[in-house]
Amino acid sequence: MKKLLILLFCVLSVTTFAQNRDAEMDLFVNKLMKKITLDEKIGQLNLPVTGEITTGQAKNSDIATKIREGKVGGVFNLKGVEKIKEIQRLAVQESRLKIPLIFGMDVVHGYETVFPIPLGLSCSWDMNAIEQSAHIAAIEASADGICWTFSPMVDVCRDARWGRIAEGSGEDPFLGGEIAKAMIKGYQGKNLSQKNNIMACVKHFALYGAPDAGRDYNTVDMSHQRMFNEYMRPYQAAVEAGAGSVMASFNEVDGVPATANKWLMTDVLRNQWKFNGFVVTDFTGISEMIQHGIGDLQTVSARALKAGIDMDMVSEGFLSTLKKSLMEGKVTEAQINLACKRILEAKYKLGLFSDPYKYCDITRPAKEIYTTEHRDIARKTASESFVLLKNEHNLLPIKKQGTIAVVGPLANSKANMPGTWSVAVDLKMPATLIEGLQTIAGDKAQIVYAKGSNLAGDSAYEARATAFSRSLNRDERSDEELLKEALQTAQNADVIVAALGESSEMSGESSSRTNINIPDVQQHLLKELLKTGKPVVLVLFTGRPLVLTWENEHVPAILNVWFGGSEAAYAIGDVLFGNVNPSGKLTTSFPQNVGQIPIHYNYKNTGRPLEEGKWFEKFRSNYLDVSNDPLYPFGYGLSYTQFEYSNVTLSSPVIDGKGELTASVKVTNKGKIDGYEVVQLYIRDLVGSVTRPVKELKGFDKVFIKSGESQTVKFRITPDLLKFYNYDLKYVWEPGDFDVMIGGNSRDVKSARFTLK
Repeated sequence: MKKLLILLFCVLSVTTFAQNRDAEMDLFVNKLMKKITLDEKIGQLNLPVTGEITTGQAKNSDIATKIREGKVGGVFNLKGVEKIKEIQRLAVQESRLKIPLIFGMDVVHGYETVFPIPLGLSCSWDMNAIEQSAHIAAIEASADGICWTFSPMVDVCRDARWGRIAEGSGEDPFLGGEIAKAMIKGYQGKNLSQKNNIMACVKHFALYGAPDAGRDYNTVDMSHQRMFNEYMRPYQAAVEAGAGSVMASFNEVDGVPATANKWLMTDVLRNQWKFNGFVVTDFTGISEMIQHGIGDLQTVSARALKAGIDMDMVSEGFLSTLKKSLMEGKVTEAQINLACKRILEAKYKLGLFSDPYKYCDITRPAKEIYTTEHRDIARKTASESFVLLKNEHNLLPIKKQGTIAVVGPLANSKANMPGTWSVAVDLKMPATLIEGLQTIAGDKAQIVYAKGSNLAGDSAYEARATAFSRSLNRDERSDEELLKEALQTAQNADVIVAALGESSEMSGESSSRTNINIPDVQQHLLKELLKTGKPVVLVLFTGRPLVLTWENEHVPAILNVWFGGSEAAYAIGDVLFGNVNPSGKLTTSFPQNVGQIPIHYNYKNTGRPLEEGKWFEKFRSNYLDVSNDPLYPFGYGLSYTQFEYSNVTLSSPVIDGKGELTASVKVTNKGKIDGYEVVQLYIRDLVGSVTRPVKELKGFDKVFIKSGESQTVKFRITPDLLKFYNYDLKYVWEPGDFDVMIGGNSRDVKSARFTLK
């Protein structure tokens, strides 16, 4: 009883503190709102990009003039604490009301210490590591003057043609929601009062990961039921975790661009989910609505404001048209006031009014950015993200002995190791794969290298795929000359490590692909390396699922390393040489060919489903040329050891609407190596008022099991876990029978059944 009273007192104390803090903020902001002019209110809604401003230019630039005039609320993608401090000085010393600026940046998967791309990071299934990666990113970014990150990206994606699949957490809304919560907690901490916490921005709201044909920025169209059951959970989870801001997506929703969609921004986000932060557009999101065909700049700016947009990134539509729209009665001053108030509240929460230079301590960068501690954590996290796709005859791990030939266009690149959207990284700092392997092998093995091929046969294609200083320094020798050198290099090797796949900018924004194979000349190189008869390990660099049907059939070992961040080279070496046992599991299905896309594990049956285990049956839902199955299913990933699952045990075959049951399984490490296993819980609602998926992820646990030992893993199942949005978009559970499935991936599971009454 005493413990309960203490807990209740703590809860009440925290609640009271939060209420007092909110009351103080309201008092401060309301007082400031009485002083601010209409032009200054609109200025707070303006977010220009300032990547070219330096300290020396700041005093004379056009943006500096606008800052002095109170026409800028924040700036983004300016790097360097001294530069930021100078820009902040303009705002708080030379503008009329001395309102501080908010400074943002795309700190997507790390700052200078870069972690794996988000898709790779999600394959760790390690929420503590994911939270820690965001916290380290916040420490480093805040040390360099940044107080706001445009992350996490939580868009669900089932189409590997879309390049920005690299920036999200894959195809599953449940896992995406758990990762979103971990990222928000990592960036923002318990609150934003600490100097090493920064404000998160959840993006892209909403449905950006489902564009027609996988083409970036393209139209999205889906039912509300599918929207809420399959795509919205990660956004809502991030909001419930306390995200300070949300970014609108480029695409349309229900025929209205998200940036002007009142149902999305106000009815759902604010009224239904109770979001109390501010909403910012994506880059030129307002002006781009002109091309969508819904009006001129004045019209679309007014529509955005009325929909619930608070801050205009780059378009300056608010700055240049809102005053005119107000005079013409197309917007109200109350709408402008509300948007302005939300921006001011964000600055208050960040502590910028009490200390505008809170994030401008010039002594912090040397002590807190790219530290040995941060790099060690990034290296360990990267090794957790790699997915072992194939390991025939236990070729991996390779021994630290003899001669190892490292061949391929990705083997000797520093700049491509961090992956897409690593905007703050110093591209000269990461080690190449060759350097990483040589460091770990030491003097026990000799590492030899040949490029073997360019990234792609088409030089123009390679140029498009190596933007932002990520060049692979295209070799002007012929394909035949490059191949000959590689085969000569491999001739005396004991094992070949083929470093192939995508360059970092072959995925990411505006990097959609219709052919998601390994590029042509690299495929030819791989085939020729296999003809040598030497053991070949494919170290696959990629930001998306690739079509690897031929590779899976012919290459003995495949390790998917995604883009592992600034410490990727060492992490790859750790796994290849067996210092680390791989434990990554796919968070997105790999198709057999591009014709299967979109593909995902949690599909719904048709009225004519193909019988499980069959390839083809006439008048069933299947293909003539390939099976319905993915090449590698969601949740899949091998280890250097083997795990065996017992049958599933339920604590009860029946529960009621207020009850719960426990599903248990014993997992045994049957191999000779200790390792981690991601145990996954899936549930199927067998009969519903609307059609339900064949299975849905509802829980997971990453457990460490020593060789020869077993561990019982338990999952708690409650009616809340079984809820879904019905035809009327009510979030309900329905009585009936449910299948519980537990296994090491979405395909290979053990099942049991229970009834919900």
